[in-house]
Amino acid sequence: MKKLTILLTGATGYVGKRLLPLLVQQGHAVICAVRDPKRFPNEGFFAHPLVSVIRLDLLDDPTNNMLPSDIDAAFYLVHSMGTAGKGFEELESLSAINFIRLISTTKAKQLIYLGGITNSNELSPHLSSRRRVEDILASGPVPLTVLRAGIILGSGSASFEIIRDLVEKLPIMVAPKWLNTRSQPIAIRNVLEYLTGVLMNRQTLGQTFDIGGPEVLTYKQMLLKFARVRGLTRYICTVPVMTPRLSSYWLYFVTSTSFRLAMHLVESMKTEVVARDNRLQTMLGIEPIPYDEAVKLAFQRIAQDDVASSWKDAYVSSMPSGDLPLNINVPVYGCFTDKRMKPIHGEVECVVENIWSIGGEKGWYYANWLWRLRGFADKLAGGVGLRRGRTNAHTIHAGDTLDFWRVMLADKEGKRLLLYAEMKLPGEAWLEFKIVEQENKAFLKQTATFRPHGLAGRMYWYLVMPFHFFVFNGMANNLIKKHKTISTFFL
Repeated sequence: MKKLTILLTGATGYVGKRLLPLLVQQGHAVICAVRDPKRFPNEGFFAHPLVSVIRLDLLDDPTNNMLPSDIDAAFYLVHSMGTAGKGFEELESLSAINFIRLISTTKAKQLIYLGGITNSNELSPHLSSRRRVEDILASGPVPLTVLRAGIILGSGSASFEIIRDLVEKLPIMVAPKWLNTRSQPIAIRNVLEYLTGVLMNRQTLGQTFDIGGPEVLTYKQMLLKFARVRGLTRYICTVPVMTPRLSSYWLYFVTSTSFRLAMHLVESMKTEVVARDNRLQTMLGIEPIPYDEAVKLAFQRIAQDDVASSWKDAYVSSMPSGDLPLNINVPVYGCFTDKRMKPIHGEVECVVENIWSIGGEKGWYYANWLWRLRGFADKLAGGVGLRRGRTNAHTIHAGDTLDFWRVMLADKEGKRLLLYAEMKLPGEAWLEFKIVEQENKAFLKQTATFRPHGLAGRMYWYLVMPFHFFVFNGMANNLIKKHKTISTFFL
């Protein structure tokens, strides 16, 4: 294939992060369009000479954005389902309208969109929105290729992680009747094969294709097959009395999903999502991966700590907290702070590794039961809780999630990690770890900053201040030690 210049939107999303390396391996120059370039990793394929990054906010006035004119093809992988405030349907439509205005000024010969299967007579708001985006993109001058997929299975995908949470945490499930709805899950590897296979393929221009795996399963069957792959015995009883709201709460408290995303998922799960044809599979010669095999492949990635992307790192998993990228600048005025300076007597590199391993299964180095209690309280209050964990055990990038924190800055070379709180708070909070030198000695500088919102915020700070004294001090003391086992962190 001729080497192309490709525009990739959603490059930091679940599918985009996995598609980028494949495009680079094929020798294409890839322009990654992202809302916040600071979230774009600067290593591996992301730092490849063929990869460049531009800022593109599709919710902004198109006159404030600009695309390079010399583009051969573009992937549209933008979704706003979890966005708070204004309805996500309007936001998705606005993004598509603005994108068409921008791509129309380029020399692009193909636009590729990954949407959802919409063959049912009654569509959920989520699937209706995907269909509306299709129509908007098709109205532009650039020939459109649409791939419609249902549930995507892969390490870190939202569907995979939700099924995993349910199966591994609940031996017996009393579930809503929508578990009997049929779907046609597809492995992420097959999705990527389809995306790269239609690229500049003349037979696919102006065409719409359903893509799915080899099996049509109910959600109940998917849960039970998942359990068998994991060697678990599970029992599921479906009842007709669970309303969509109750079902959403059920998903929210058991899994790592946010409540608003759970509501959208429940609405979509009531709609049958089954592909109508497999002509593209035959056209491209793709071998569909069975459900069981897709689950096994995902767990191989997890076991190797090689999860390329996770839905949890997308802002869709966050609480609505304004424009997160702005929070990289930690305020000073009107804030409360807890500062700890600890001399480092051992190797600085060991302390940095401790910092870069924080959160997830390893925990927070001191009084993890208190952190878990805070996460449970956050869930009860409608927050994200601790269940998001972290994507990889030892690597951190700006934009990643660490339990109920969002990584604002991860500069390992500069020995600085900055986190922003996404839990429910009467204010805003930052947690910063930094290695500094004073008088030729290395210190760990750990700073917790809280900007209260009104009287409630101030009262909250004083209420939790006694806990902060022990938790933050203990955490800093353990971070500068060389740990042998994880059990140390649960003291």
